[in-house]
Amino acid sequence: MNYDIRHVSETNRREMLALRVAENQRGFIETIEECLAEAAQWKEFRPVGLYVDNVPVGFAMYGSLKDSQGGNNLWIDRMLIDEQFQSRGFGRVFMGLLMERVLKEYGEQPVYLSVYKDNRGAVHLYETLGFISIGEYDTDGEEIMRKG
Repeated sequence: MNYDIRHVSETNRREMLALRVAENQRGFIETIEECLAEAAQWKEFRPVGLYVDNVPVGFAMYGSLKDSQGGNNLWIDRMLIDEQFQSRGFGRVFMGLLMERVLKEYGEQPVYLSVYKDNRGAVHLYETLGFISIGEYDTDGEEIMRKG
């Protein structure tokens, strides 16, 4: 299989907007429309499409965001796999590829993400990839995890 991460542009925007998570996951993540609107407002975010053999299967955003001390933190944000492509290992593969990409673009440093604690599947995935809870929560009540 060929895995690819592509920046969201006018040529693939409609493909991204067609992606959906399962009904029971909708409270865990913003819609792609909301994500793209936020990325347009916050230029630090880089929205990307996740593709397998040229088929769009997911979406994510990443970037280097200011922290409260005036520094920057690397974030992988809003990672989702479309409901029809879940349970095939794509989330694990793309998290690894996203980590590689972020560290290549921004240099070796800790990477952060946030997740609702009751999203047990995502928490488990992130833990198996080496992310640990730092005991803090974001403004939406999501648990912040760090790797590195």
